[in-house]
Amino acid sequence: MKRFITFGALALTALSAMADETCSSPYLARIEGQEEFVYVWTLGMDGVGDGSDKLVTLDVKPGSPNYGKVIHSHSLGGRHEAHHGGFTDDRRQLWLSGLESSKIFIYDVHSAPAKPRHIKTIEDFEKVTGGAIGPHGVYALPGRVLIPCLSNARDKGGRTALVEYSNEGDYIATHWLPTKDTPVDGAEFADGYGYDARVLPRKNVMLTTAFTGWNNYTRDFGSLAKDAEAMKQVGSSMVMWNFHTRQPKKVFQVPGAPLEIRWAWGPKRNYAFTATAFASKLWLAYEDTQGEWQAKEVAHVGPAGQGVLPVDISLSADDQTLFVDSFGDGMCRVFDVSDPHKPKQIYEKQIGRQLNMVSQSWDGRRLYFSSSLLARWDKGGEDNEQFVRAYGWNGKEMKRSFALDFTALKLGRPHHMLFGSTKIGN
Repeated sequence: MKRFITFGALALTALSAMADETCSSPYLARIEGQEEFVYVWTLGMDGVGDGSDKLVTLDVKPGSPNYGKVIHSHSLGGRHEAHHGGFTDDRRQLWLSGLESSKIFIYDVHSAPAKPRHIKTIEDFEKVTGGAIGPHGVYALPGRVLIPCLSNARDKGGRTALVEYSNEGDYIATHWLPTKDTPVDGAEFADGYGYDARVLPRKNVMLTTAFTGWNNYTRDFGSLAKDAEAMKQVGSSMVMWNFHTRQPKKVFQVPGAPLEIRWAWGPKRNYAFTATAFASKLWLAYEDTQGEWQAKEVAHVGPAGQGVLPVDISLSADDQTLFVDSFGDGMCRVFDVSDPHKPKQIYEKQIGRQLNMVSQSWDGRRLYFSSSLLARWDKGGEDNEQFVRAYGWNGKEMKRSFALDFTALKLGRPHHMLFGSTKIGN
């Protein structure tokens, strides 16, 4: 039976459900203890295994004879630019996006969590959404999912939309990102670009960031970087929305492609971090003392004057520590953000020659890293390391727990990682 939930009920649901991984939706049931599995959404590679995108399952249960090993893999028999994904709010399904094909792949992770089963593919995404393409990820809302996109079918540029589907896979709505002709505060900064979308329910706000369109993210990065006109087609905005009405409230100018959004978890901490990939800066979106939302640059990532391409961030559940991954130098930098207006770097470690995503356990003791950014943006030669590496974190330093070479295992390019457990979603 389908569930029909009012926007008011959405806010109430957030009071009783939080996330497993610290960057997940607040509407998702939380894994408070040890995660048992890591699901890895993996891009296919020419000449590596069957060359297809895969959902790979890792066993991460301490003491398991298969700890740190691949225990299951499902191939989709094609390549779609595997990118991000997310669970439905009941945690029974895992939805995974194909950034280039605009297909959504739905897996049952409830019946047999160690062996996810592919149950449905949404193949008409472009048609039913009115031309939104490049689904970036999947974000759980009660009874539905929110899918931020990166592009559009008309010109394949950066203008794009947010899309909603029911948990049953039925299309609900498309919300186009504001442009300069939209009647909204800060419209002069609105570029219509999208990337991430995250909700702070108790304040009735949603924040979105901006990247670039299909024409750019499907190009070889070396040639793209030399194309001055193409590099101008990069997002430089964040949008604050009224979450209940899905209407934009204010647009902020944030140069350099702001990517992942991480809201603070504390009940009185009304702020979120993001990082700009091409400017190597940390930004803070926050509610000021007058109740108005603002955005400002608060720190540089990496050596001053150098660009390191920060691509993913993870905020600890106590809001004290921010982990920042940089693709360019393969470093994870750790910031003390106890004062969110003045982040201070306290630690750094090179994880690999290239680095993309970081997934953090709710207790903050375990970190998992993956290597692939985009199929045509990954490095070449010996620098094209493709891995998942796990580390313990004791608050002062990281110590490696295991490492998997996805090229040697003939699995491809590991991208997004999500946690699984037999104890959640039953």
